[in-house]
Amino acid sequence: MANVLVTGGTRGLGLGIVRTLAAAGHRVITVARRQSEPLAALMRDTRPDQPASISFRQFDLSDVKGIPAFVRDLRKEFGAFYGLVNNAALGTSGILATMPDARIEELLRLNSVSPFVLTKYVVRSMMADGGGRIVNLASIVSSTGFSGLSVYAATKAAMIGFTRSLAREVGSLGITVNAVAPGFIDTEMTESLQGQQRDQVVRRSALRRLADVDDVANAVEFLLSDKAKNITGTVVTVDAGSTA
Repeated sequence: MANVLVTGGTRGLGLGIVRTLAAAGHRVITVARRQSEPLAALMRDTRPDQPASISFRQFDLSDVKGIPAFVRDLRKEFGAFYGLVNNAALGTSGILATMPDARIEELLRLNSVSPFVLTKYVVRSMMADGGGRIVNLASIVSSTGFSGLSVYAATKAAMIGFTRSLAREVGSLGITVNAVAPGFIDTEMTESLQGQQRDQVVRRSALRRLADVDDVANAVEFLLSDKAKNITGTVVTVDAGSTA
């Protein structure tokens, strides 16, 4: 049973990833600012006789200075990390010219700085234990662009650059680093896409539909599996062909 740390696993895409990884037999530790009822229900439904398990630990990842001690405490409690899924992010939209400076800094801190620092301390554990898997959640808007998402898109582009370079840094140590770039999927972050706007997104996709949470979660699970042992430094796009 391998330990996999998933950030932002209390709702939406993160919750779907937690569910899929637990079903695949991983021991999932998820981190977020607060617990959610959907996650609590999932934890209650996890049978105690199954090898997989789900644990929740409360932590605000925007507290960058507190990350080293937090990772150290997790390792003492759960043991070595096999996987890290950097999912937690703010999806705040807004035109750059009118977005408050504090909001820009908030997006950069949680979407980029926090996962960079978290990965730094988790990867040290993986290096000591002889290998591991890192999966970063990016977005197709990092390459396509989208009006009102300039700062968000920039943070996701940073995750892709981070993925490719880190893969080269740690590959010789048996650690793979990949990214998954979802398109528009059915989560709380895309509820604002209604009517004509949603129809336009669907029409642009090769499959004439939106991808769903399970599609993305399955891609993450694949990259954590032995089937992906020779895949690193790449980006898996899950968008029903929107960028085809």
